[in-house]
Amino acid sequence: MNTCIIMATTLEAKPFIERLNLKKYGKESFKQFSNDKILLVISGVGKTNAAIAATYCCKKYNPPYILNMGSAGATDSTHRLGSILHVYKIFEHDRPQFPFKKPHTHKPDRLKGFPTAKLATGDRPVIDPNGRKIISEYASLVDMEAAAIAQACKTFKTKCYVFKYVSDTPDHTGGADILKNMLEYREPFFDFFSSKVMPLLLK
Repeated sequence: MNTCIIMATTLEAKPFIERLNLKKYGKESFKQFSNDKILLVISGVGKTNAAIAATYCCKKYNPPYILNMGSAGATDSTHRLGSILHVYKIFEHDRPQFPFKKPHTHKPDRLKGFPTAKLATGDRPVIDPNGRKIISEYASLVDMEAAAIAQACKTFKTKCYVFKYVSDTPDHTGGADILKNMLEYREPFFDFFSSKVMPLLLK
């Protein structure tokens, strides 16, 4: 496979599956979809699921790179709903680096020409405004998978690119609002991927 994409949920991935004409593939416990050039893996939510999916992709396919694509919450008012950011630094806010109290950090690979952001990854969703405010001191986005994918890719010497779209802000504290926003912005996110990211990677 030339391109490997890892996304947390089928809900986020639906435009990718349909518009890239990806078909169900493989018999592993997590869902996979592919065509001749692209493999898309639905990891499930959380760091453990993401690490398993990334390790599987690295070991079985040895791709030149892995893309982690999907939604993320904004921790402050810096980014508006639907904004698309290229993540260049990731913090694990629920995993302090021993013996210090600072969080583990990861530096995924970068492509030129995109707005960038720092992201925090944790196993618990950060929805309430107070939790977002604490994390906003070092990251403007928060998710539940990217750090694990970046770490697995580094372990297996595979490039890792992370792109996220903003599905919720401190003004969105309910699951219904977040779901609505994810559905609204997933199509523009795919358009961004197909018109801006893939041309760079397929040079």
